[in-house]
Formats: sequence, structure tokens, C-alpha cells
Amino acid sequence: MTVKNQRWSDEEFQKERKKVLALWPTGKDVDLDEAIEFHKTLPLTKNYANVVAQAKSEGKTLVQPRGGVALVDEHIKLLRCLQDQGDADLLPCTTDTYTRNLKFHEAQNGIDASLKTGRSMLNGLPVVNHGVKNIRKVIQSADRPVIVLSGTPFPRLTAEVTLAAGFTAFLGAGISYPVSYIKDLSIEEGIKNYQYLDRLVSFYGEHGISIHREQPGFLTGTLIPPGIGIAIAVMETVLAAGQGLRHYSVGLTQNLDLLQDVAALKVLEEVCHHYLGRLGYEDMFVSIGSHQWMQAFPPDEARSFSVITMGGIIAALAGATQVITKTTHEAVGIPTKEANAEGVRATKMAIKMVRERKMPQDPETETEMNVIRMEACSILDKTLELGDGDMAVGAVRGFEAGIIDVPWAPNRHAKGKVIPVRDAQGAIRYLEFGDLPFSKEVKAYHKEKLKERERKENCRVDYETAVFDITEICQAC
Repeated sequence: MTVKNQRWSDEEFQKERKKVLALWPTGKDVDLDEAIEFHKTLPLTKNYANVVAQAKSEGKTLVQPRGGVALVDEHIKLLRCLQDQGDADLLPCTTDTYTRNLKFHEAQNGIDASLKTGRSMLNGLPVVNHGVKNIRKVIQSADRPVIVLSGTPFPRLTAEVTLAAGFTAFLGAGISYPVSYIKDLSIEEGIKNYQYLDRLVSFYGEHGISIHREQPGFLTGTLIPPGIGIAIAVMETVLAAGQGLRHYSVGLTQNLDLLQDVAALKVLEEVCHHYLGRLGYEDMFVSIGSHQWMQAFPPDEARSFSVITMGGIIAALAGATQVITKTTHEAVGIPTKEANAEGVRATKMAIKMVRERKMPQDPETETEMNVIRMEACSILDKTLELGDGDMAVGAVRGFEAGIIDVPWAPNRHAKGKVIPVRDAQGAIRYLEFGDLPFSKEVKAYHKEKLKERERKENCRVDYETAVFDITEICQAC
């Protein structure tokens, strides 16, 4: 094993950069000195890290949609709609599937087809193909900060091009994306790919440019137990800190159980700071993001709006700094820019109606928080033990041993033994624990919760129940 949670040397980093920039012709246009000077001309209102830090200090919840189309001018129109009609606080730049998988020739074909047909033939903006000069127009045209949403285990060239163009935020991490998006890439290679990205962001930071890095807490998005989500979020925060980052955001996917979702988000930041301090990274800024429902949506707009509104309420009651929105078109395909803006407005209205209230911490919430905390810490402690104190080594060995696992993951390096299911109230429990290193107390708690559902519904909770729970929200009433 060659991966370790150690900061890459300048020599190692620059040697690897030459290979990365040679992956596609537009890589030659990346000039870090010029990029840094351009970043210095941007107002603070366009710097994602600054806006998020200010919002956290003021106790605000910012709203950020997703979205991307094939052509730069059309993407600018999308962002203006989200900004002007949706009043989004933060703006997206979702890349297309070809770019995410380094298939730049196919991405170019998508650009050509989009020009020919007059509509986007890609599910995102192919930033590498367009290059630094062209995509910089996106930053110059928007009034809000823009984040790169690339959903890729291969972020390196995309990061080089977008950061050089003036983007000030990048979503992704070296465990979450390989596990959730690709079959064969190892956890070790995924970590290395994102160490490169974080080392690049650290370089910008050394030259006075703050870049917001964000961890994709949704994983596979299929009823992820919060203890697992928190453990992986903390691992990825520690790995980012190892490359010199001191500004990071972690998140969780919403499972649409109000009490458990809020409890989990509260525990997330607490556990994150605990392990950062334990490992010597006390000066890390951490914000919390809440991802609206990531599974299949209802087919009609009315019920979809209910899911979206619930997502805004969860984020607000938990005190999350960012909430990442969905649209009422999720069930049918890529949303129109107008539908995307409507999802933002619905979320913002839900947050407004909460009126800065936070979820009361009653005994039921405290119990749930304690169980989630024990789950996450048991995984993290065992990971550090397996890695002899090194989180990168421990993460690789942890997946090999199954003490880290992700439900329904396509990656063959995840054992996939864990099966989640809802309890009688809708919270996420474990039908199968796999090899997770939980105590007897934690396992007994979950088993009793499932027995309560069996008594309530007068039927056995089994694998078929777990499958039903995955599709429940998208089913007709």
C-alpha cells in the first residue's frame, strides 16, 4: 500500500501535475500564477468559502441547487435563472457524465451535437473541453459563488481547469465517490485522486485564495444509516486536512425522518471536530450541508414539492449552513431551469417559515444522537486502529475488513453486507449489520426498533421490506 495521510511534497505534486495537464489539450492553458491573480480580482461575494463562513457565523442556511448543460452560454442562462428567479444563494456547475469519466472525445461529440440540435445533449457542462477561457465566462456572468459538482472519482483535470477559471468551490471526496459511482476503482486510488485535488486547493490557499471543499455525504443515496455517513465524512475531512486544507464542508443525505435527520446533522459536526482535534487539526473550519432526498421522487409535482419542502425544514431545524436542493422533475429527467428555480424557492420558503427555530433536544432526540454517535465512533476508532493511526491506511483496510461498508454500493471493494430498513416511525435501522464493529448495545437498540415495526404492521421485517422502503417515497399514494 502506497497511500498515506501525508501531505504531498511540492516535487511529487508538480511531477503529477504534468501528467494530469497532458490528459487533454486544454490542460496547457492552466496557468496557476495567472489563475491566482484572477481570483484576487473577484469580489468576496463571489467567493464560496467566504460566503459560507459568513453564513455560518450568522446562523443562516444557504440554498444551493444542482444543474448543468452542454454549452457555456446556455449554462450562464441556467445560472441567471437560478439566481434571479430562484434567488439561490449559491450556484452550481454540474459536469457531464463523459467528463466525470475522462471521456473527453465523447464529451466533444456531445458539444457538437448540442450546437447542431439547438439543445443540450449532455447532462452537464463539459468544462475540460471548453477550457479555462470559455468557462471563466460563467464566473464573470454570475453574481453568486459557483461550485463544481462533478460526481467523479477522477477529479484532477476538472479541478485544474475549473479552479484556474475562477471557480471557488469543488464537491467530491476520495472514498464517497469511488464507492458510489464506479465498479472497479480501488479505495486507495480514489483517495490518491482526491489527495491531488486537495493538494491543489492547498496550493491556492498558500497564495491567499480560499477555496471551499465539500464532501458528498449522500454516498449511494439509498437510506444511508447516519452512523455510516458520519464516519465516512469524518474520514474524508481528516484526509483533506492531511493535504493542508483548513476549510471543509461535510454533509449527509436526508432520509426524510425529521427527528433522525436533525439528530444526525447535529452529531456530524460534533464528531468531526472531535477527531480533527484528536489528530491535531484543531484549526479546521467545518460547515454542515444537508442533501435533499437523493432517491427516486414521486412522479407528480404536488408530492414532489412536499419532499422538497420537508428537506428545507430538516436543514433549517438542524442549523445546517447549506442545503442542496432537488426539483419536481426528478422522476422524469433533467429539470428545466424554471423547475430548478421553483425547487430553490420552495426550499427557501420552508426555511423562512421555520423562523430560525431549532429542533428541541428532548430525551428521544438525545437517545438517537447517542446511538448515532456510538456507531460513527466505533467505525472511526476501528479504522484508526487498523491504520496504525493513519486514516488513509485505515480506510483501505477498513473496507477490506468490512468494518466500513456502504449499502447498495456498486464498487466491488465494498462488501455490501449492510442492509438498511426503516423502523415503525420511519428512522433508518439495520436489517443486516454486516461486519460493522458495533457494540451489543447498539445492535440491540436497532433490533428492538425493528420488532416495534413488526408488531405495528403484524408482519416480518425482511429483505422485501428493505426493497419496499427504498421505493416507498416514489410510489403513488
